Amino acid sequence: MNKNILVVLGSPNSPEGELSAISKSRLNYCKTVFTKDNLIVCTGGWGDHFNTAKLAHAHYAKTYLIENGILESAFLDFALSKHTVDDAVKLIPILGAFKNPNVTVITSDYHLERVTLIFTEILKTYNLKFIGVASNLDKPEYDALVQHEKKRVKAIKENGLYY
Repeated sequence: MNKNILVVLGSPNSPEGELSAISKSRLNYCKTVFTKDNLIVCTGGWGDHFNTAKLAHAHYAKTYLIENGILESAFLDFALSKHTVDDAVKLIPILGAFKNPNVTVITSDYHLERVTLIFTEILKTYNLKFIGVASNLDKPEYDALVQHEKKRVKAIKENGLYY
């Protein structure tokens, strides 16, 4: 039987390591669908746009999931990435340790189109499923993120990916 791997993409946390609402929505979804047969990869290292704390974002994500009942043994290595393309690239050696894993990529609703474009290109040999969790942000913040994503998707479609 193929392994089922849940990949939770990184998102902002405070300089003190406090996870944002976006982060918690992704992690809570992971916790909800997790079964004892799953493995989890948390992504996110450091970057001015999402984590300037002492420890990697993935560390705070994993800690949150453990505090919410997921056993340490369920976790694979972190993908210490700086951005979405880096997430996919850094997953290659982690996923490569498994034969034909089923990979569920958990992100936010506003980020789903870009994640799907990037991951289906970089990880094209894997069985991928994508989940866009409701971000529940206020309208101005949500609209700003949607506009950012539209620009990024347009750039990928016009220029391709560099990795």
